[in-house]
Amino acid sequence: MDKQQVAAALRETGLLLKAKGENSFKAKAYLSAAKTVQRSQEDLAALIAENRLTELPGIGESIEKYITELCSTGEARYLSRLRQELPKGAAELSLIRGLTLKRIQTLNEKLDISNIQQLEQACKEGKLANLKGFGLKVQNDILQALSGSREEIDQIRLVRAFELVDEIVETLSLALKTEKIEVVGAVRRWHETVDRITIIVESDIKRTAAALKKVRGIVSIEETGALLLAHLVDGIPLEVYPVANLAFGLLKHTGNKAHFEQLQQHAAARNLELDEANFSSAKNEKQIFKAIGLHFIPPEIREGRGEVAASKTSDFSTLVEYKDIRGMTHCHSTYSDGNNTIEQMALAAQRMGMEYITITDHSPTAHYAGGLSIDRLKEQWEEIDQVQQKVKIKLLKGTECDILADSKLDYPDHILEQFDIIIASIHSRYRQDEEAMTRRLLNGLKNPHFKIWGHPLGRITLHRDPIPCDVVKILEAIADAKVAIEINGDPYRMDLAPNWAAIAKDLGLKFIISTDAHSRTDYRSLQYGIHMARRALIKKEQVLNTFGYEQFCFSVKAAA
Repeated sequence: MDKQQVAAALRETGLLLKAKGENSFKAKAYLSAAKTVQRSQEDLAALIAENRLTELPGIGESIEKYITELCSTGEARYLSRLRQELPKGAAELSLIRGLTLKRIQTLNEKLDISNIQQLEQACKEGKLANLKGFGLKVQNDILQALSGSREEIDQIRLVRAFELVDEIVETLSLALKTEKIEVVGAVRRWHETVDRITIIVESDIKRTAAALKKVRGIVSIEETGALLLAHLVDGIPLEVYPVANLAFGLLKHTGNKAHFEQLQQHAAARNLELDEANFSSAKNEKQIFKAIGLHFIPPEIREGRGEVAASKTSDFSTLVEYKDIRGMTHCHSTYSDGNNTIEQMALAAQRMGMEYITITDHSPTAHYAGGLSIDRLKEQWEEIDQVQQKVKIKLLKGTECDILADSKLDYPDHILEQFDIIIASIHSRYRQDEEAMTRRLLNGLKNPHFKIWGHPLGRITLHRDPIPCDVVKILEAIADAKVAIEINGDPYRMDLAPNWAAIAKDLGLKFIISTDAHSRTDYRSLQYGIHMARRALIKKEQVLNTFGYEQFCFSVKAAA
């Protein structure tokens, strides 16, 4: 079996386990393994022959045996058993809230329903209203969810969009036998939330439409000119554009409308027509940008806000990149609300190639998050010293210290002055009015130990709005106080937003890019912080944790 077929089997196994609901970690392991196999450049047969499958990330002993059996016999007994145990269409139908396995089994047996299209038709015909275990309310709830998917353009977090994109791209890749598929639009521009997912595929519309029907969780598909518009159970539209040339498709569909119009105007001024026919042989976007006399414009900034004019002279090469980061900042351990020990967090960062890590557990007032009393803090410092003897990476003693309602920091000064790094954050009294919140922050900045403003506006995307405050006045005060600002890469926070980060940059402020890690796996979120910073045109030298250990230690004290 080729890697596409192996990835499909692994993915189906993961989805069935997820539907079964018995072991979420096991389901995630199979779904992760599917992505690993799909993306690996290694020859699968060679890896099996040389007993090197476990060298691939996320492939453990049990999944190694699964893949070996699959490639040797053409089937996996574990997958076959899951198919027999679970109702037909369980993976797809379980995406709909309220459809338990028992209800899916009933739909199978009583109405021969095994996919979303059949379910929708049955609801419209009123077949679920009198079905045992359902009733009119459940039928209406399902219909409302399905029609909402079609009629309401909602927002989803970027992290959820990436989860959907991974499965959609892999399914289309398997069906079309091509890897020339890319996500574009707001997802490729790394917007915190998106109202649609847009994908391009180098194929024709007929084959693409047939392949799209194999994607799980699609309610319906409509063909509109050169666009295939699908509606997902999540309530988000999926746009799929079949294109003749992938490179031109990336150029046309990544940026917003204003960006592409500006590209067209620039090309026209050089007597060039920017269309697919004229660039049918382009191998990548850089070739097209070069052909029209522009430097490559990073996807994150294709917003029609002057980047086209700037690219005539700027190559944007100084923007911060993932590889520039030399230290993991804002990391929690089991001393407060983290899931891993200090040693585990340190070793994981060390394996990433990091030079240093800051241990910044919560301060006392955050009792709900295991905030550290002074006695507990001293125990933590002792353990940090012990761990430092075991690892090469440098450990810094820090805190995520609450900015209290009265503007004070949550430890006395004689304790604050002993920390290597202090991230000051608001975790309570979010509902203060704008005047009170602004005063709270401005007075807090007067404390000389306030050196990094953590997840500045306290937002949680699609859940909690930013705190009310005069942001510009605070940023100006921060510039005077020589305080740095955190760009928090937690995919549920993604704070500070790029519009404010850009203003902070123009004021000359410095930043740290963090993951707000509460476990080793949270380090993966670094990419969200990096792309947020790039959207604000933040350069490498403006980010403190691109510095080496000694310069970083000096800079977080001076923040200058």
